[in-house]
Amino acid sequence: MKFAHLSDTHLGYRQFGLIEREKDFYEVFERVIDKIIEEKVDFVIHSGDLFETARPSPNALLAFQRGLLKLKGAGIPMYAIAGNHDSVIRRGAIPPQVVFKKLGLKVISPINPNYIQGDIFIAGLPYYPSSKSKILKSKLAELSKKAADYEKSILVLHQGIDKYLGYQYELEIGDIPDNFTYYAFGHIHKYVNESFGKGRLVYPGSGEIWKTNELEDYKKNGKGFVVVDFDGPKPIVKRVKIDIPREFIKRSLDYENLENGIAGIKETIKDFDKQPILDLTIRGVESDAGDVYDIINEELGDLSLMIRPKFNVKSDELIDEDYIKQKGLGAKEIIVEQLKKYNNDDVTQLAINLYEYLSKDKIEESEDLIKQFYNDFYNSTKNEIEIQTEEKVELKAPQKKSESIQETFNEVLK
Repeated sequence: MKFAHLSDTHLGYRQFGLIEREKDFYEVFERVIDKIIEEKVDFVIHSGDLFETARPSPNALLAFQRGLLKLKGAGIPMYAIAGNHDSVIRRGAIPPQVVFKKLGLKVISPINPNYIQGDIFIAGLPYYPSSKSKILKSKLAELSKKAADYEKSILVLHQGIDKYLGYQYELEIGDIPDNFTYYAFGHIHKYVNESFGKGRLVYPGSGEIWKTNELEDYKKNGKGFVVVDFDGPKPIVKRVKIDIPREFIKRSLDYENLENGIAGIKETIKDFDKQPILDLTIRGVESDAGDVYDIINEELGDLSLMIRPKFNVKSDELIDEDYIKQKGLGAKEIIVEQLKKYNNDDVTQLAINLYEYLSKDKIEESEDLIKQFYNDFYNSTKNEIEIQTEEKVELKAPQKKSESIQETFNEVLK
């Protein structure tokens, strides 16, 4: 017996506000479904974030319905859980997947946490935030006990694990029961396939490029899904890559050699079927960045769907990767380096403290810290100015300080 495992399709996502990108996600999903049928699998598992939101658009619902009916026509059932994007985290809320139960979709939920497919025990849970980790761990222990009665079992989850995320995770690797044969995970958009317990732990990754930071993994592992063969003593996982409809081109260009850099991009994209997304960094800009953008847009605008430029002004260059490696800078050091130009120790300390809190998923503490900083350094100065204005005392220095604090405060929040 073999099955397909996919995740994070994010149907309905209109990346950069572009309808073309929304259609790209539908096109990729259709290709995935066609390939799954071609692979002649016995069933399909979708491990969360089927949709971009808990209230999908009609087009997103129709795109999934078409895929589900194709699978049904081929006699292939699908099991699915809700991810963080297609869940409403409140009591009594139901995910959009439930709409398709009458069309044969088998929704894995707290009410129906497990199914039997042939001789395989399939169990799972929808996404649980870190604030409910105790409940999640308790339910995992219950599923683990049930799985012990079966020779082959699959655990379906949409959670981040500390080993693969490093921050903002919901589970530590030691929290996961080790007696399942296959771990069908979702949530992380890169491809992960590792040995765990008596089987394999797999994140198939997202179907499309949801964020530009996925480009490196895309170049290495592609996008797609996996097919898992359960016939042997251990699961055999095969990666199935799917071509995405539109390419992302990420380039760094030197201002002094801008003409040649643009010519190189034109040569690369001239034969593309669809206009690509251009993610460009222009280094050493000596003139107005707006003028440089006009040049780029004039030369490449008609050849690309979108241009996402970043300008490194020569007199105020961002820290590049070579500098970071040479100096051996960590996250804190990079923050300090980036904020040196503001010459404000209070803002720098705020940024470091925010990094410490956010890396440990301490959202409430971070919000309190920002509010306290704002009250201490902005509101107090503003009040002082208002009082002195009423007394008809003209003091420009405090106003200047207030504006400086506000500017640097806004920069930290970006």
